Amino acid sequence: MTSKIKPSKGAPYARIMGVGGYRPTRVVPNEEILKHIDSSDEWIRSRSGIATRHWASPEETVATMSVEASGKAIADAGITPEQIGAVIVSTVSHFKQTPAIATEIAHRIGAGKPAAFDISAGCAGFGYGLTLAKGLVTEGSAEYVLVLGVERLSDLTDLEDRATAFLFGDGAGAVIVGPANEPAIGPTVWGSEGDKSETIKQTLGWDVYRTTPLPGGDAPEGRPAPEEIRYPAITQEGQSVFRWAVFEMAKVAQQALDAAGVSPDDLDVFIPHQANMRIIDSMVKTLQLPESVTVARDVETTGNTSAASIPLAMERLLATGQAKSGDTALVIGFGAGLVYAATVVTLP
Repeated sequence: MTSKIKPSKGAPYARIMGVGGYRPTRVVPNEEILKHIDSSDEWIRSRSGIATRHWASPEETVATMSVEASGKAIADAGITPEQIGAVIVSTVSHFKQTPAIATEIAHRIGAGKPAAFDISAGCAGFGYGLTLAKGLVTEGSAEYVLVLGVERLSDLTDLEDRATAFLFGDGAGAVIVGPANEPAIGPTVWGSEGDKSETIKQTLGWDVYRTTPLPGGDAPEGRPAPEEIRYPAITQEGQSVFRWAVFEMAKVAQQALDAAGVSPDDLDVFIPHQANMRIIDSMVKTLQLPESVTVARDVETTGNTSAASIPLAMERLLATGQAKSGDTALVIGFGAGLVYAATVVTLP
């Protein structure tokens, strides 16, 4: 039977056209973290490579940070907000179940009536969003797509948790994905390992606040008493996550290179998720990247910003001249789920 559906008419390829970032104005050094945990600046630096991170003020919301980053990406791409056909936001720190924060962001940047939705893929969220955007452009559903990674992880940080208190930062990173005449975003190697989902998780579900009585009442069987409830935070099994990231994600990165037909010698830039400096250095060694490859190490001054970390690191490399337009870059994100996504891109 002959199909009556017309074929899609999208662009032959897609590319990143512009990038923008926003870091909150407040810089938090390790000394401030040490007020809450028994540790030292030397220990934090040796374990993570982090010296400072940015934490948002009450006025620097998920939406406002996203609008700032989006405006820069739109200007960098040389398009107008009205040309954006879809807005994809990756975040785990927008605390309203509905509506999607993407709809508010689309309105506030003046994008008209684009498709707008949120995704939850943790630290791999930017890679997931980029892959979806590429598909929309080449399929013809949108000519230009805004992809955002944005987090206020300070809202989900337990300052008394010695394993994670120093890790997380806030910020927003954005890119515009649009049509291209040659390949500029390679095949994505992505996946999940749900059997390891307990290694990075939120300590409590939001439903605990619905099923636990107000102070003075009796807690339901199996539920903590009100005075025992702490605000939900992100926790992780550090050593398990470290081993998984170092050994398994280097394999995924290599698969992304192979899928794009690119060798380590062809790379100009490596932009991994900014989780931990030791993980980054181990991946560089395992992949045997040449010394000529510029490696993003934004984690030192930005901390782990989850879905925002790759676009923020990309923006800084381009802004400081460490990378340039047209460079070939390997990007890889990995985190809670455990999920991952890697691809090779041409920098805008």
